[in-house]
Amino acid sequence: MLDPDLLGPSHGMLLGRLNFTLPGSPTQPPLPAGRHNLQFPEGREAVLVVPEGLDITTPVPLLVLCHGAGGEADKVLPYFVRWARARRFLLLTPQSLFPTWDIVIGGHGPDLERLDTALRQVAACFRLDPARIALAGFSDGGSYALSVGLSNGDLFSHVIALSAGFMNAFTRHGTPKVFLAHGRSDTQLPYDTSARTHALKLLEEGVDLTLLPFDGEHRIEPAVVAQAVAFFMGEEGAQAPAAQRVVPDP
Repeated sequence: MLDPDLLGPSHGMLLGRLNFTLPGSPTQPPLPAGRHNLQFPEGREAVLVVPEGLDITTPVPLLVLCHGAGGEADKVLPYFVRWARARRFLLLTPQSLFPTWDIVIGGHGPDLERLDTALRQVAACFRLDPARIALAGFSDGGSYALSVGLSNGDLFSHVIALSAGFMNAFTRHGTPKVFLAHGRSDTQLPYDTSARTHALKLLEEGVDLTLLPFDGEHRIEPAVVAQAVAFFMGEEGAQAPAAQRVVPDP
């Protein structure tokens, strides 16, 4: 397999590799609790939520959340923001430059560059916990999270894909834990041709996988989000029996 790191930063990004690496320590004061917009010259800012009571004396967890097609940060934030405040982790929600993520349209490009920049801005203010950095998303955002997360598993410790349609990782680095959740009645992105197919492939590759099929359509379920957060925070034992690290039903 071609190693994108040998091609240089720009070519590496074409294959889904971020340039961002965790710095030794922050270079700026931490941002106060609340919602912050991280600006880009072309607009469509990223949103960072800093919870009250965040302990900045130790490395802090970060969950990066990607919206679905035609969406924006505020369509997915409400499902996760209360968990960020309750469990005290940073919540970063980037926004695609176009109606959906670049990899869906034609390949990695501006969205990967903007994610790279947003991560740099967050890491400039907070010391991040390398054992708890998640890339998550719903629908097209779930496909983006699954693809980019597996390509950058040396950065992302956890990948959370909710109702993802495809998995397109041009190269693999690291060994992130993966959480797949998908509605069995999903008519937009059917379970059998998406989540089940992804799960079988990941299990063949020896990935640490948690699979959660649920009764429902193509939507974000609050109960599923609760289990995804438990997975991210290392509290799998708190999950309901439906979420299992097993081969999906035949």
